[in-house]
Amino acid sequence: MAPIVLITGADGFVGRHMVAALAEAGWQVRCAQRSICPAARADTVGGLELGPATDWRAALRGVDAVIHLAARAHRSRSVQERESDLYHCVNVEGTLQLARCAAAAGVRRFIFLSSVAVNGGTTEGRTPFCEHDGIAPKTVYGKTKAAAERGLAELAVGTAMSITVIRTPMIFGTGAVGNFGRLLSAVRAGVPLPFGLIDNRRAFLGIENLTSFVSHRLTAQHSAPFDVFLLADAEQVSTPQFIRLLARASGRPARLLPIPLSVLRAPMSYLGLTDALIGSLEVDARKANATGWRCRLSLAEGLAHAVATLPALDTAA
Repeated sequence: MAPIVLITGADGFVGRHMVAALAEAGWQVRCAQRSICPAARADTVGGLELGPATDWRAALRGVDAVIHLAARAHRSRSVQERESDLYHCVNVEGTLQLARCAAAAGVRRFIFLSSVAVNGGTTEGRTPFCEHDGIAPKTVYGKTKAAAERGLAELAVGTAMSITVIRTPMIFGTGAVGNFGRLLSAVRAGVPLPFGLIDNRRAFLGIENLTSFVSHRLTAQHSAPFDVFLLADAEQVSTPQFIRLLARASGRPARLLPIPLSVLRAPMSYLGLTDALIGSLEVDARKANATGWRCRLSLAEGLAHAVATLPALDTAA
């Protein structure tokens, strides 16, 4: 029989793509998710909350590898601050409880989806982020991902389970939420966007490239007990360039207004979006490439895939 991979957060944006990609690659996929859905695929374990006391034994029975995607995310900075204890419980204690249970169950590989937020919020005035940098998370979310990484590194020392951490920038693809979902909706609706004068460089990651790297790691012949990779698409572009590529993929014009940054920064900062859209965030992915992996799709191809299954546009609008 095909080896079994357990995917947490299987009903989320990344999870749905990961389930499909690994099933296509020949894995027997077991889905772990919070919700209990009568229409879920056959091998689904529902009702599992990430927490310090969750019993994962039944879900891990016979499992060869775990892809841990589930996390608390997509909240404003103010909400993160108010819910810092909950973030720690889910993202740190929940992750480490799952990893301990996986190691005890004899799981060989554990892949943890982290975030470039562990490195910091911007690369303005410095070189692209890489694995050897000191960490400098600025948000509660980033701090909890960093704390989970530290705990996993300690756990790896005393177990036979190989642990891989993948730090990603903004992930885009069909069904994505967050900043990409908002940008896509605005572009498709023809909403003018005030980013015409921004001159930055940002890393992005198409979902197809993320799933292909995970599949590559699962089949690697030799894996270190604990390893960290920063992952991104090969092309790193400015926010206006990204919007133009997204508009082209959507069959819409890119409506970019030339608003001075001095005017734009205050409202964007108030909304907690300054670093996410105005500043630079570059990633050095050479370590991932050194494993023999290459991006499956270019940035433009990934954006075309992201909009390909959406309802047709009303070109008369």
